[in-house]
Amino acid sequence: MQTPGRRLDLAVQYACNKAGLPSRSRFRLWARAALEGGGEVTIRLVEPGEGQELNRDYRGKDYATNVLSFPYETKPRVCGDLVICPAVVAREATVQGKSLEAHYAHLVVHGMLHLQGWDHEEDESAAAMEQREREILAGLGHADPYADPHADLDADLHADPHAVLAR
Repeated sequence: MQTPGRRLDLAVQYACNKAGLPSRSRFRLWARAALEGGGEVTIRLVEPGEGQELNRDYRGKDYATNVLSFPYETKPRVCGDLVICPAVVAREATVQGKSLEAHYAHLVVHGMLHLQGWDHEEDESAAAMEQREREILAGLGHADPYADPHADLDADLHADPHAVLAR
């Protein structure tokens, strides 16, 4: 049993079609991996309209985005909300050549780090945050989310273009 200082109280709200979305236990696994102490977090999965409205109202950007983080408290326990738009996540995973599972894991880890005060506004803080994400995701068995998914193919193409074209 976890001590109260490490406990994660997690609510997952499916405010969209739940078919094909990760389970509450998957969200808990990813959130717990990124949480350095205890916390109270809600993950809300929304349709693009709600995601766009929240992004416009809170960030001044009039489009649905993949994940929004709303930190309310960082110490002594993290308290906040993550809002994830599955339609955006699915589109990005396809375009980036990532599995849906890996992309959800990355976005939950990314959002959880934001709830703990991490940011990527400056190059130095962005590099530190990305490195922390890589470490957490590697511990979960996922590849580097910032790696070029076509790097191996590009390297093969430069080494032997005919072998790649024959695939």
